[in-house]
Amino acid sequence: MIPSTICFVPFLITPVQDTSAVAPQSSQDLAHRVELLEQELARLAEPARPQEAALTQAGAGAAWHEKFRLGGYGELHFNEPGNGGNQLDFHRIVLYLGYRFNEWISLHSETELEHAFVEEGNGVLGLEQMYVEFAVGQDTAIRVGRILAPLGIVNARHEPPVFQGVERPAVETVVLPSTWFLDGVGVAGRVSPSLAYQLYLTNGLDGSGFSELDGIRGGRQEERPGVTHASLSGRLDWFPLDSLEHDLRLGIGAFGGDVDNGDQGAAPGVDADLVVMAADFQYAWERLELRGVIAHEEIDGADELSVATGETIAEQIDGWYLEAAWRCLPEQWKTGRWTDAEARVFVRYEEFDTQADVPDGFVANPAADRNQWVIGASFHPTHSVVLKADIEIRDDESNSAVPERVNLGIGWSL
Repeated sequence: MIPSTICFVPFLITPVQDTSAVAPQSSQDLAHRVELLEQELARLAEPARPQEAALTQAGAGAAWHEKFRLGGYGELHFNEPGNGGNQLDFHRIVLYLGYRFNEWISLHSETELEHAFVEEGNGVLGLEQMYVEFAVGQDTAIRVGRILAPLGIVNARHEPPVFQGVERPAVETVVLPSTWFLDGVGVAGRVSPSLAYQLYLTNGLDGSGFSELDGIRGGRQEERPGVTHASLSGRLDWFPLDSLEHDLRLGIGAFGGDVDNGDQGAAPGVDADLVVMAADFQYAWERLELRGVIAHEEIDGADELSVATGETIAEQIDGWYLEAAWRCLPEQWKTGRWTDAEARVFVRYEEFDTQADVPDGFVANPAADRNQWVIGASFHPTHSVVLKADIEIRDDESNSAVPERVNLGIGWSL
């Protein structure tokens, strides 16, 4: 997602607080709360108030070069599986380019390079986002172009400094296949200070790309998506707490549509429908940070997809995870060049099954029923740079041993 520091649309994740009713705090306590609010949850929320763009960006009378905004993010990983085959991987390098046409129309784009080099069968160079936004009201914006599917946490906010672990959560890679983008039109905004929404009419998925172990991930259309059958998706985010002591966001999202779509309109000729439902939360209190996601998918016509693909495509796919992180850097260490530093330890548990229920007459692949523990730490020398280390302890229901994996990484956002 577009870094909040360079986006034309600020990320507001909590309603305006009335601090006059809050008990007096020390300046150190207040600084801690401000950091938590602005640097953590604010980065993790979806754009909430498009009308704020006019307050922070160049107006119509600005010079042409002042209307451009540049940004991006990147990450370098070292992966060491327990069965060998280690690698250094510039996993993602992303360039953000934005332009403000006037006080209410702006352009947002992200171009991504994966694995540092592109050739047949290796690496990816693609357009991750590209949409024009029209701020048509005080709390309403219309978006036209390529947007991110409004499901889960990481699909919308996946810059390395804002999530724990070197690799993204498996549930939000397999069950909710981040990064998942859609082409179409939609609206986003707020109905109240504590309730934000998104609603989109877009292309759907290509069911011929579904598989036993990767679920719907291979069905994403990435080039010139066919729109033989359009899809509908949406999201609500609720911020129920009016407090400087506790920060909570609750979100729900859904996606639905026919999966008989193909690149350039070449539909695969399958009769199947997909419904995705997901819920997520983020909570912060003092040094504790919690987050979680649960997702459920139903595929009507999975038997026909199984025949077409030659694999057992599930009628139901499920996944969830819970994560706890603890900010462990003592406040007295945050001086001099380490004023903006932070460190965290975290643990995450995930369960996901891309063969949770299969059509009659087909046999589920036990390797699709998986779980993993991820235990690690991160260090931010400043807000937008992070060093990470973790170990993944993985298992599945097959009789094969699943190797552990050690990961090291560095990430940044601009």
